[in-house]
Amino acid sequence: MITPDQSVWRNARPFVARRASSRAVQSQLSQAQLSVQYDCLMRLVEENSGIGELLLDGIALRGVRYHLRRFQGFLEGSGMPIPGLHRIEGSIDFDPDKDPAEWIGTTLGLKLEDGRVFGIMLTGNDGRILSEGHGPTRCLCC
Repeated sequence: MITPDQSVWRNARPFVARRASSRAVQSQLSQAQLSVQYDCLMRLVEENSGIGELLLDGIALRGVRYHLRRFQGFLEGSGMPIPGLHRIEGSIDFDPDKDPAEWIGTTLGLKLEDGRVFGIMLTGNDGRILSEGHGPTRCLCC
């Protein structure tokens, strides 16, 4: 299984981001080592804005205006998507004078207008949000 490492995102550019270096995946086959390199391409697959709800442990905190972009990892050669390799970035209307600072760095849910819920994290008091990867504290699909 290919898992994302931080270098994928550290060198990401908006909309189309190319991974800085290839990951060598090694397996042993008949006493010989076979090295396979995968080049990963991050593509913008969704851009969405609207009014949603900010959630903490499934409980609605308040309504928020949001703008988000969802990127998906694809294998460059075949164009096949890499499950679990994605990134959500964007912003919500966060007011540091009214909203608790404890929300920053905490896994929150963002319920979109269409009913989907994404796991997000506030990265600072400017309202920027980020989510990387897959799992119960990220995509909230499992």
